[in-house]
Amino acid sequence: MKLSHIAKDYGTTIANDIEITGLNDITHATVGQITFVDNTKYQNLLANTKASAVFIKHELKHLCPKDCIAIICDDPYVAMAKTTKFFAKSLYKTDGAKPHIDPTATIKERVSIGLDVAIGRSSVVFDGVFIGDDVTIGANCIIYPNVTIYSGTTIGDDSIIHANTVLGSDGFGFAHEGGKYIKIHHNGIVAIGRDVEIGSNTSIDKAVFGATTIGDGARIDNLVHIAHNCRIGRGVIITGQCGFAGSSTIGDYTIIGSQSGVAGHLSIAPHTTISARSGVTKTIKDSHRQYTGFPHMEHKTWLKIQSKIAKLLPKDRK
Repeated sequence: MKLSHIAKDYGTTIANDIEITGLNDITHATVGQITFVDNTKYQNLLANTKASAVFIKHELKHLCPKDCIAIICDDPYVAMAKTTKFFAKSLYKTDGAKPHIDPTATIKERVSIGLDVAIGRSSVVFDGVFIGDDVTIGANCIIYPNVTIYSGTTIGDDSIIHANTVLGSDGFGFAHEGGKYIKIHHNGIVAIGRDVEIGSNTSIDKAVFGATTIGDGARIDNLVHIAHNCRIGRGVIITGQCGFAGSSTIGDYTIIGSQSGVAGHLSIAPHTTISARSGVTKTIKDSHRQYTGFPHMEHKTWLKIQSKIAKLLPKDRK
């Protein structure tokens, strides 16, 4: 799409019109893509962006690199949300290759399989599974009944997906303007690594841009929600009823206890332990430590606080 078509609603004149091939965040945007800056904490990243254009407020225009065209707007986040619809993929393909299913794979009854799909050797797909277009399922995988795999999802070798889990649904992304919510079209995918096991009734949202990723060897329990653009590291253990807000990053071999939550755009260092029912509200930079409570604190500190609280309470009378 020509940049002039995107920019016309914002009063920006494009001297040398260019083709825009998609959107991306400011860190990962490449030549031909458009990005946005809606928060001053990201302004330092603007100098190194490779994006060809950027939605930006007027007061930050001077930070825009010479080879990046500034599209001035009052709310870059809203502008980005409106632009995602231009690059949204079709709900389903009407043209493409028939599924490539290895002869050793087993496909049970009532399985729906889209176009340009590949299913590897010795994999088993049980009844009632939906597999969208452009899905890749590796070798020796087990997909249990009623799993839904949206278009573009990739699943590595030796992985197990339990019943009723959903991979690749839209994330909960909306921009607010004038009392209305504008849908952010999620144009990315979900990428599941090798030797991953995901429990039943878990939902992993596809990315707005790029991929929501689950690292090799991860173990994810039942009733877990992983939002768009999250990055779950290798060997991470996530137990039941946990939730991860968008763009949170979980370091390798971290353990997350049941009913815990992680706020968006935060990082947890590798080899961290998060106790059950904890709330991670800030980035954790130090590895090999345990955190407890809401807001989270080091486990030893939490134990001391609980001890002092207990001493304040009246002793039970017999």
